[in-house]
Amino acid sequence: MKYNTFLSVNESSKYLNDPDWRFVDCRFYLQEPDQGYQDYLEGHIPGAVYAHLDRDLSGVVITGKTGRHPLPDIQDISEKLSTWGITRRTQVIAYDNLGGAFAARLWWLMRWLGHESVAVLDGGWSAWIVSGNVQETQESARSRRQFVPELQPDLLVDALYVDKIRMDPEYLLIDARSPERYWAIEENIDPVAGHIPGAVSAPFSENLEEDGYFLPDDMLKERFRNLLGDHTSEKTVVYCGSGVTSAHNIIAMLKAGIDMPKLYAGSWSEWITDPAHPTAP
Repeated sequence: MKYNTFLSVNESSKYLNDPDWRFVDCRFYLQEPDQGYQDYLEGHIPGAVYAHLDRDLSGVVITGKTGRHPLPDIQDISEKLSTWGITRRTQVIAYDNLGGAFAARLWWLMRWLGHESVAVLDGGWSAWIVSGNVQETQESARSRRQFVPELQPDLLVDALYVDKIRMDPEYLLIDARSPERYWAIEENIDPVAGHIPGAVSAPFSENLEEDGYFLPDDMLKERFRNLLGDHTSEKTVVYCGSGVTSAHNIIAMLKAGIDMPKLYAGSWSEWITDPAHPTAP
């Protein structure tokens, strides 16, 4: 059976010793980029490998051209997956300690690469610990296997596409950042505050319960059906600050029974590199 949205700790723990399953630790802190790896060394799911947002799950930042977390080169990310022992047969489970905010990045990348057997651990690292599951501290080494991508380019759009559709009533542009950043009330990450004109606010954090677990399916369905209205997923685009947490909305929509919308991966941090792009407070 393939798991392609999110999966409980109890179900995941049954497959710790399955060679066709791979756990990937995606813990990360924007202000302390190396702390996630230190947390991994202090304790992680047995057999899990560590994925660094900046070094493994993102490409090279080009000042004035890209956003903060551009997509990785296809060959580079495919090679990284291969070194982690992941093939097209592998069931991948990504986790973090922020409700799936960073794990969803790996989830989306793998879907973009044509790999459907990937899910986010519901409740993440804290749920694993609270459930009394075992952990290990030594870094996990895996035998290299060959991952062969089958790119899904239709899942992705660029700034030109967004600029064309952002005010078109047939399309829906969704901003997954916090309301404070959307409304330019506060901005401590990017040099310009505000949002893309025409976008609606739908913070990814509202996909979660207070304890960090995803909302029940029926609540996710109600949330996104109300948000989309008559819009189809084919004409829906999601963005955030740098193309990371927007994937959280995408996985929640898929779990709610809605087809995957498109991702503007460059997101706000790329949008504002071009002074010709309009912004709204």
